[in-house]
Amino acid sequence: MVQTRTAYRTCPLCEATCGLELTLDGRELLRVRGDKEDVFSHGYICPKAVALVDLERDPDVIRTPLVREGDRFREASWDEAFELLDAGLRPVIDAQGPNAVAVYLGNPNVHNMAGLLYNRVLLLALGTSNLYTATSVDQMPKQVSSAYMFGTGLSVAVPDVDRTDHMVILGANPLASNGSLFTAPDLPGRLRAVRKRGGKLVVIDPRRTQTADVADEHHFIVPGTDAHLLFAIVHTLFVEGLVAPGRLAEHTVGIDLVRTLAEPFTPEAVSPVCGIASSEIQRMAREIAAAPRAAIYGRIGTCTQEFGTLASWLVDVVNVLTGNLDREGGAMFPTPAAGSPNTSGTPGVGRGAHFGRRRSRTHDFPEHFGEFPVAHLADEILTPGDGQVRALITIAGNPAASTPDAGRLARALDDLDFMVAVDIYLNQTTRHADVVLPGQSTLTRGHYDVAFAALACRNVANYSPPSLDLADGEMNEWEVLLRLAAICAGQGAHANIESLDELAARQVLDRGLKSPATPAKGIEEDAAWKMLAGRRGPERMLDIMLRTGPFGDGFGVRPDGLSLEMLERNPHGVDLGPMVPRIPEVLRTPSGKIELAPQPIVDDVERLRASLSRRRNGELVLVGRRQLRSNNSWMHNLPTLAGGSNRCTVHVHPDDAARLGIEAGKHAQVTSSAGSVEVEVEVTDSVMPGVISIPHGWGLDGDGVRARVGAADPGVNSNVLAPSDLIDPLSGNAVLNGIPVTLAPA
Repeated sequence: MVQTRTAYRTCPLCEATCGLELTLDGRELLRVRGDKEDVFSHGYICPKAVALVDLERDPDVIRTPLVREGDRFREASWDEAFELLDAGLRPVIDAQGPNAVAVYLGNPNVHNMAGLLYNRVLLLALGTSNLYTATSVDQMPKQVSSAYMFGTGLSVAVPDVDRTDHMVILGANPLASNGSLFTAPDLPGRLRAVRKRGGKLVVIDPRRTQTADVADEHHFIVPGTDAHLLFAIVHTLFVEGLVAPGRLAEHTVGIDLVRTLAEPFTPEAVSPVCGIASSEIQRMAREIAAAPRAAIYGRIGTCTQEFGTLASWLVDVVNVLTGNLDREGGAMFPTPAAGSPNTSGTPGVGRGAHFGRRRSRTHDFPEHFGEFPVAHLADEILTPGDGQVRALITIAGNPAASTPDAGRLARALDDLDFMVAVDIYLNQTTRHADVVLPGQSTLTRGHYDVAFAALACRNVANYSPPSLDLADGEMNEWEVLLRLAAICAGQGAHANIESLDELAARQVLDRGLKSPATPAKGIEEDAAWKMLAGRRGPERMLDIMLRTGPFGDGFGVRPDGLSLEMLERNPHGVDLGPMVPRIPEVLRTPSGKIELAPQPIVDDVERLRASLSRRRNGELVLVGRRQLRSNNSWMHNLPTLAGGSNRCTVHVHPDDAARLGIEAGKHAQVTSSAGSVEVEVEVTDSVMPGVISIPHGWGLDGDGVRARVGAADPGVNSNVLAPSDLIDPLSGNAVLNGIPVTLAPA
């Protein structure tokens, strides 16, 4: 007889943070359903959550350390793996310094408490300048523009979707992505509710996406011209006297300069560039200004383009000029329970954005938030000279598939002296490693969405305790990262990680208690430390962050405040209420104002103005597309997410297909300056003429890759077509949309 039990946890597979109800029999996960009592998602889930059953059963998942012997891997003990790590990594550091070691952090780290809290310990122990992450192929422009305007990279204003009357979405498809830099479970339902209560939903995208299908109106736009369109909207607001920042006026500097910058971007000048009629641009501006509550939201399509930072900046400029920033139904700033840079320090003032403290060796490019563009990683490995990268650490990432000119980076990995990966799969990247340390099962680790609570459309707090104990021979991922940090610091393969863990936790406690905004005023560090007795690892750090955060109990100062123990008593989460106005308290700029015209952005506007005279002249450009059952490449190895509507095809408009002799169902060759792929053709009017689209996350094949399901239908990797020299100069973000290509029958 089956003896089942129920456990609750937050889904870690995308940004929506849906609550899950798990049915387990012993160590076996039998079923995943939505948690109807979850305070945020109320029972909603997408197909990715159901695939957790497949993930737990996947025979391709790495569960034991692997070490290379020639062209093969063999299983090893943890001690042997760390000893080999010490023997391979330390000589590189000792001979050439820490900068000879690069670190790449993949997207799953932001869904993992251990990765978010302990990767920083590893980076401090290593001391390298060569940090690369998935951020520079995703959202770096939004974080850079937000830091310039509001003071920190996590001060990202998100739509108050549950109270807005008018929402404009650019370059995003939340019905497939579930939201991005915008945490909102059941976003499809929330968007439909906007229309149901009489509001309006407008989508601007070079594709007629699933989101466009449920919108009131959709406008095709030439890829890479979102900044042009937004500037024309800004121009119209000024010319027609529609600028009305309201209470934001006294908290904003630079409005007059923005007016001057917008002068060349008339709707008539912009229309031929972006492909939207000037009359429609003017109407959009008037409707945004007239709406009682409006929110403009731009996402990955506005970030992964040549003017990504300008487009990201202009989204917030429109929200400010219409008085829709920081008000109900507009774009607002969450208040994350575990704290963030805009809830600590002195409210209303700070250091602001400072980039370029270091510059890269091969491209003399400035760092942003401590990292360099991953598009340049291959050059750092392949270019000889002082500071050349000779070793690589990857954590939950597959840059040989997910970054520009992916084929070249894959070849560069063979040139390394040593490589270590922390991952659950042998993929296009980790197959090059000398040592692979297995990541931890989702069910055996505690979970709290530290990052996504800072981007949520409602303030909530939800902690998931481990659903299963570690099996024999398994290791907590935070312990893996601490042992790796100890090796990087020269403490050897068998260092005492308990002392390292305590040191890291005490640093978090010291910062929390010293913050002017903490509720724990007057609490001595030793007294607070005693209240953490019995906890270790990420849970201890999380308890500190909750207790010293904006809703915290302050280690007893506010008895009804948050602590980890309170969240453990509430398995469906704690609802902390809707977003509230936070300006000027949220600001961390030196002026204490919204910097509407930051100088680096002002300097880049001339590049945008010069592009007004540019015409495509029949040139084809490539854009990506998101699929609901796909987020990272490894998801194609889960049967529940494979097949069906998930197809790797190139979308081609009927006019382009006829002109080029391309036929549906046959293969075409897509070629850019970086590479070429052959892919099945799907002729559809869901893309505008002159634009083709290939979904991201495919191409899960190659020698040494262990992906039995994914390899059966690998598709093609569109990142092979992305040139590594195309980046947004203000942020270093890769250009993955609007890439010039040619298309021909295969």
